[in-house]
Amino acid sequence: MKKILVVDDEKKIVEIIKAYLEKEGYAVIAAYDGKAALEAVKAQRPDLLVLDLMLPQVSGWDVCREIRKDSAVPVIMLTARDDVTDKIIGLELGADDYMTKPFDPKELVSRVRAVLRRTEIQSPKKPLINIGELTIDTEKRQVTLAGRHIELTALEFQLLLVMAENPGIVFSRMQLLDKAQGEAYEAYERTIDSHIKNLRKKVEPNPDQPRYIITVRGVGYKVMESPGA
Repeated sequence: MKKILVVDDEKKIVEIIKAYLEKEGYAVIAAYDGKAALEAVKAQRPDLLVLDLMLPQVSGWDVCREIRKDSAVPVIMLTARDDVTDKIIGLELGADDYMTKPFDPKELVSRVRAVLRRTEIQSPKKPLINIGELTIDTEKRQVTLAGRHIELTALEFQLLLVMAENPGIVFSRMQLLDKAQGEAYEAYERTIDSHIKNLRKKVEPNPDQPRYIITVRGVGYKVMESPGA
């Protein structure tokens, strides 16, 4: 049974989310502030977080920032404002998805299911993919750069894998979303840019002059067959 940590200072919202998730067979842990959320992550080891941004004691942004220091646990952020800046910051901190309040609990359950699906081991084309100094272990879902372990979120790994399994092929943002998530939300097409930016920070020796993940202007992104070529 997958464990979901739901973090929101509005208890009614937590109760609603909890009811819908438990109906789908998930075990739900609740926290009502950022400090309690961080403690629950360490003690309970949840499989996914549903995390509100506006929290007492420690904000959702800071919770996500702290978690990402040593964990790739999937995070779906909740924001009360339809503010693009909030969403971009959340994604750049390592959130895998986001929803704006008010939201449909059924859609949230669908997002939880989709994000968890990305974290499950999938049948890879190759157990190891080597591109320059970048190595992707598709069975262990681990990435190393020149022998150094790189911590990626579930969605970051899946985006990199999609492109690395098809080097030289250009993917549009919608194609990447569809192949990485199993479903594409048109409203989130531009969030791919934030995830690619995060990926470059982690896997590129110089993110300002990428060797591995290349932007094809007006189309999308690709992974180079020969880095630097």
